[in-house]
Amino acid sequence: MRVPAGVTAGYSVVDLTTGKTVAQHLAHHRFRSASVVKILIATDYLERHRSAIPARDRALLTPMLRGSDDDAATALWRRGGQGEIVRRMARRIGLSETSPPPAAKPGFWGYTAISAADIALVYRYLLKRAEPRVRDFVLGNLRQAWRCASDGFDQHFGIPRAVPRPWAIKQGWSGFGSVPPVRCARAKAASYRIGPVTMGREPVDFGRPVLHTTGVISDRLIMVVLTLQPSGASFTKSAERVTKLARDLYLSVT
Repeated sequence: MRVPAGVTAGYSVVDLTTGKTVAQHLAHHRFRSASVVKILIATDYLERHRSAIPARDRALLTPMLRGSDDDAATALWRRGGQGEIVRRMARRIGLSETSPPPAAKPGFWGYTAISAADIALVYRYLLKRAEPRVRDFVLGNLRQAWRCASDGFDQHFGIPRAVPRPWAIKQGWSGFGSVPPVRCARAKAASYRIGPVTMGREPVDFGRPVLHTTGVISDRLIMVVLTLQPSGASFTKSAERVTKLARDLYLSVT
């Protein structure tokens, strides 16, 4: 599978019928998560709160999962103990390449380190091991992901633009500024740029823009595509590259 010049891509595709990984490349390379970590925030919340979800919390969880709402994620991140959310989920699921943000940036949930292989395991956990109420809530909302995210960016790149429905998706983007190229809603996200930071084993690049597409396709495939885009890359061109990569991957395994 050809990765575009200047792009670092880690991907993993799992066939849920056989349980086998049918395509992978740099699957253990660690990227900053951007909004993909919101799956862990939601799953951790639901597993710690076993009773009915209060309306005030549902009002945070739903837009966080469907619209990738950053304010909702920040509220739940703080209440859940910030990096402790990541540590709990890594232990529960068995994630070996996922770790919290750097100690100097504890509130920056988007600086969580992840790999394509680990996020594929997260989806496997939701599908096969999580309690039905957790699975149904998280994946049910991801199946209804809005085209326009809460920060105004069009999040229907990659999987939702490359493959037929049904799918459940969680996207991630960071480093493209706070104003989307084509605004579909009011933008309110901030852009944070720092250099590479060492987290455990290998440096995780916090400088270059990231664009990720992850999800479950037709309850038959898990696809995780994590990318570092060239410095200064536009959101529009990056989305085109990720969409083509997702389409090529899908066609190669179907």
